[in-house]
Amino acid sequence: MSNRFQILSLDGGGIKGLFSAAILTHLEEDLNINVSDYFDLIVGTSTGGIIALGLGSGMRPREIVHFYVEKGAAIFPSTRLTQIRKWWRNKYNAFPLEKALKDCFGDKLLGESKKRIVIPSYNIGKNDVYLFKTPHHEQLTRDFKVPMWKVALATSAAPTYFPIFTGVNHIRLVDGGVWANNPTMVGIAEAVSTLGQSLENIWVLSLGTTEEVKGRPKSLDSGGFCQWGKTVVEVFLQGQNRGAHTQALHLLGKDKDKKDKVLRLDPKVPAGLFALDKLSEKELLSEAAHESRHFAPQFKEIFMNHKATEFIPCNQ
Repeated sequence: MSNRFQILSLDGGGIKGLFSAAILTHLEEDLNINVSDYFDLIVGTSTGGIIALGLGSGMRPREIVHFYVEKGAAIFPSTRLTQIRKWWRNKYNAFPLEKALKDCFGDKLLGESKKRIVIPSYNIGKNDVYLFKTPHHEQLTRDFKVPMWKVALATSAAPTYFPIFTGVNHIRLVDGGVWANNPTMVGIAEAVSTLGQSLENIWVLSLGTTEEVKGRPKSLDSGGFCQWGKTVVEVFLQGQNRGAHTQALHLLGKDKDKKDKVLRLDPKVPAGLFALDKLSEKELLSEAAHESRHFAPQFKEIFMNHKATEFIPCNQ
């Protein structure tokens, strides 16, 4: 057994999580593997958190793809009402998302996960980060009691899209993407500080949900709210994603063969092709099929020489 420690990091991105789930599906089917077997820790934010919880609960990526395809339209309905109500309250009703997550996870608790998992959220009432963790350390004595569907709602309560989630001890929780849309650094910090891993043993597969290629108009140079509008959110998310990836590269460096120990898959796509709340099923699945075709040999070479040991919760 190698002393490597491998982390799967899953970005936020709304319904675009279908892309990440489809990438994992193709890897499993092309390489005839169970992809979660190769990761000692899985971290996921927002839609990435839902995928992480799905893997932890024993779901295969193909099942998670079906979840997005079957539930996406109900979670993000495109109606005149949603376009109007977004100006004075959350754009979408949380009930369809809650029902979908309850149907998916049932009464499973976070402590029943078969994998070590960390899921970022944010406590807006205290202006503090909030991390849900499986009981992979003896000091983690609370989160394992929380139902998976509640963890999923907490990490995906995106401001302006869904209401704040207060279902865990009445704490006001919002989408972890406000501070860790790309949770790679969350995973590395957990591996080192909580699990006692050394940086030289850590390898990371970081999955994004596609990145728009978009020029920024000159009007932003001295613009106010009218000029920046929705653009400011896009810039914040892309800045977080790039920053986390760059920091991880600096920390982990390269292996003896001069290969980066952080491998990120986040293809650039034309502006307007995808959106956080628009189910572009055929296009997302097509993008995943194309990218995974080229990525599978890299995955086999870099990650398949290590299998994770069985996760035994510390509260057992």
